[in-house]
Amino acid sequence: MQRLIFLLLLLGGAAQAAQAAQVAGVVVQASGPLTARSPSGVAKPLQVKSEVESGDTLITAAGAYALVRFIDNSELTLKPSTTVVVDQFSFDGDKPQEDRAAFTLVKGGLRSVTGLLGKRSKERYAMRTPSATIGIRGTTFFLEYLTVAAPGLEPGLHVHVSSGGISIVNGAGEFRYDPGQFGYIKDDKSRPVKMFTNPGMQFQPPASFGEADTLTPAQ
Repeated sequence: MQRLIFLLLLLGGAAQAAQAAQVAGVVVQASGPLTARSPSGVAKPLQVKSEVESGDTLITAAGAYALVRFIDNSELTLKPSTTVVVDQFSFDGDKPQEDRAAFTLVKGGLRSVTGLLGKRSKERYAMRTPSATIGIRGTTFFLEYLTVAAPGLEPGLHVHVSSGGISIVNGAGEFRYDPGQFGYIKDDKSRPVKMFTNPGMQFQPPASFGEADTLTPAQ
């Protein structure tokens, strides 16, 4: 009996380890230091071709951009000094019922490009931030969450939709942003503000990233 219990515990631990080590994507580009911290707190440096696992917290250094491509061909390009958690990422081409993409933007900025998961299972994608949760409608969008003011930008969540559309959900309700619109959400109880000109968002990765969309503040 003791041997059986030991084997069950061993198999259970192996299953948990396998689940924790589920590959979500790979680093395609990095212009400087990029670190992944596991749910257990273990940190490791990432390079081009390094795997990103479900549960990892990704952290870019000051001055460093990083592009991660996920297994459904979606992409996240992280700005310098950004922290984002890959809370859960599950995709199998033959099992759409198991699709799940959940992220948390702790601070900094990113550009998100929808992949196959977001096209067939939009309702199973969520990008959480301290000000609101973002849902998608087949989308390319930019986010910037600031804890202190920057030129033209107040602390809080700033958004821009390049294509498709996003939904914003927080304590004030649910709101939508369409292509070309910019927005600002001060906190999780504030209604979003919509704008049609860039208030100061910036997204200019190195030319080697080949990004089609960049953001520069209006002069």
